[in-house]
Amino acid sequence: MAQEIEKKFLVKGDFKAEAFKQTRITQGYLSSVPERTVRIRVKGDKGFITVKGIGNASGAARFEWEKEIPVDDVRALLELAEPGVIDKTRYLVKNTDGVHTWEIDEFYGDNDGLTVAEVELADENEPFDKPSWLGEEVTGDPKYFNSMLMKNPYKNWK
Repeated sequence: MAQEIEKKFLVKGDFKAEAFKQTRITQGYLSSVPERTVRIRVKGDKGFITVKGIGNASGAARFEWEKEIPVDDVRALLELAEPGVIDKTRYLVKNTDGVHTWEIDEFYGDNDGLTVAEVELADENEPFDKPSWLGEEVTGDPKYFNSMLMKNPYKNWK
């Protein structure tokens, strides 16, 4: 079983010219309670089920388990999922430090206009370069969790 450590930021500038890959993602939740979030997603042409535990005090680290499953199974499970679907494109951008890769999610639908970047780290205090298009850090802010964007989408924040 693995632990995920990541920092999350808003995006305030153009990053797309730096992206080396982009993938469309559609996902829903069988459980969105923070103690045991169960996500199902279609990412490109592959399906996944992911279980995440509650985050630590800073929100940067938490348990994560993921398994590839058939796309048809994901589509069937989406019929059982909680109301709401997350639709986004994930862009991958190599960081200037040569070590990290940014995952930048551009949201659509009820979350249109929101773009969030995440970087995975080996340690919560690991240093990393911050690109010029990076905005405010929102690590640990529950309203930016995908499972919460499904319940209270970005369009409702204004």
